[in-house]
Amino acid sequence: MAGKIRFDLVSPEKLLYSAEADMVTVPGREGDFAVLAGHEPFISIIRTGLINVKGGDDGDMRIFVRGGFAEVNAEGLIVLAEEAMPADDLDAAALDARIKDAEEDLADAKDDAARAKAAEALEGLRQMRIHA
Repeated sequence: MAGKIRFDLVSPEKLLYSAEADMVTVPGREGDFAVLAGHEPFISIIRTGLINVKGGDDGDMRIFVRGGFAEVNAEGLIVLAEEAMPADDLDAAALDARIKDAEEDLADAKDDAARAKAAEALEGLRQMRIHA
């Protein structure tokens, strides 16, 4: 199918990236999915991983995301991510420090809910570190 898809990446605070692209691949909870122009509408939870933008306004791009939702509608693809950054900007040393803090948070967790939240945050940081 010819044409470009509108892609907007937003955080809870602001618009992080907006472009027209040939295809965007998103790490969905049930597996990666690719979105092209004319895609059927749907909503998905996203997992920690990489969004790949092909044929974007600035060329191809890889963006690391942690948590959030993706919505495909008639206007395009919108991803609301808890955390996002260009894959090239991942800093291994800073991530190592964040992982250490998250490990301490997990060890200090007082109940099952706090442990689950800390474990999820730690796993997301470890996934970021793999791509750094």
